[in-house]
Amino acid sequence: MAAVKSHLTKQEEVLLLRLLGSKHISLLYKGSVHGFNINTFHYICNLQGPTVVVAYNASGYIFGGFTAQSYSSSGAYLNDEKAFLFRLKGKENGSSPLKIPVKTAQQAVYDNSEHGPYFGAGSLVLLSENKAAVATNPDVASYTFQAEDLHGNDLVLTECEVYRVEDVGDIMEMPWRKVGWTPGEREKLMDEIRSYKPYLSTVPEFRVLILGPIGAGKSSFFNSVNSTFRGYVTNQAIAGSDSTSVTMQYRTYQVKNGRDGKPLPIVFCDTMGLEEKQGAGLEIEEVPNILKGHVPDRYQFNPSSIIHPNAPGYIRNPTLKDQIHCVAFVIDGSKVEILPENLAAKLREIRRKANLLGVPQLVLLTKVDEICSCLENDISYVYKSKPVEKQIVPVKNYSSELDIKFEVDILILVAVRQMLRLAESFLDNVPFDYSSELELYK
Repeated sequence: MAAVKSHLTKQEEVLLLRLLGSKHISLLYKGSVHGFNINTFHYICNLQGPTVVVAYNASGYIFGGFTAQSYSSSGAYLNDEKAFLFRLKGKENGSSPLKIPVKTAQQAVYDNSEHGPYFGAGSLVLLSENKAAVATNPDVASYTFQAEDLHGNDLVLTECEVYRVEDVGDIMEMPWRKVGWTPGEREKLMDEIRSYKPYLSTVPEFRVLILGPIGAGKSSFFNSVNSTFRGYVTNQAIAGSDSTSVTMQYRTYQVKNGRDGKPLPIVFCDTMGLEEKQGAGLEIEEVPNILKGHVPDRYQFNPSSIIHPNAPGYIRNPTLKDQIHCVAFVIDGSKVEILPENLAAKLREIRRKANLLGVPQLVLLTKVDEICSCLENDISYVYKSKPVEKQIVPVKNYSSELDIKFEVDILILVAVRQMLRLAESFLDNVPFDYSSELELYK
């Protein structure tokens, strides 16, 4: 069966998206294809999340209603403060869109299996009596409008479509992770990291390997951590966006508590970025050498061959402090759903190698402000954002900013704290071969 096509023109779709405050809609139901049938509507459109129904009549009107709630044939009214009716197009060309917000949110939508899309207490009913028809009652309290303005009193439908609205309702009422967004919380996290001390005297600081595709923000993450503790934006590690990896050397970076302060108990190890094609970017077989501690600082990567024991600086007998204690995969949040399969396969293989060596891992989801438009102006909404939900550690790197912000710092500090905790779990699983090194702090 051919794909069902929208009846909306491109211009009409743009106008509808503006009314919705959305970036994307997906066509679910089309009356002329699926039938103007109530049961079919519920079969296709139930449990689809936010939806918008768009109706068309022979008088040239395009109108309908939106609900942020999901249909489920519950037999009850849906409480929805975001619901509204609209007219996208009137009889006259160029007529401006009309948006009619709900007045009684408790009766925004009637979700009943015996009715099609049913807004208010009968304000707007589509697929009325199982037909290509609409019924309206402007006199009820749910919505205030004139029937002539909404649909020109033409109650016969030529088409009826229902779309899933992909990115409306992205903010939850309760955060899925509780964080205090205050300067005091930032200072508390900084103090916790400053005072952290690995419990083995032979491991004065934890080593965290930063891995990820090119352009994901690996080097920028280190720069952001450094900026947080310096108190101003810095760019020690080379960062940027290019078609190939900007980082060409294996680099280890210490973070100091202030410009002249004491080093923090964490060292970030930066590598070449991963690339989709074979023979480019970081070679997967290089990863075990890095994890085991054989690769020296400033080693020049060679995508065509891995480091060998005769290479300058090769660490033949790495101790526990030379090894990687935690791996942080840095993924661009705006591209996480469209990672090329070859790149995803490389990440899976690296995870497998890290698991074999008992190295704990976490995912840093960068550029979270590009995943959810609500985060562009206020990053503190990140733990209420549905698109970001369940990602392990969301962060926003400093990129074009000239000054630090405590909300951005807090995300970065939460990530660093989690790395320290995971690195400590690595020590908990140290094999008995290292028993001679296990001198606890007195």
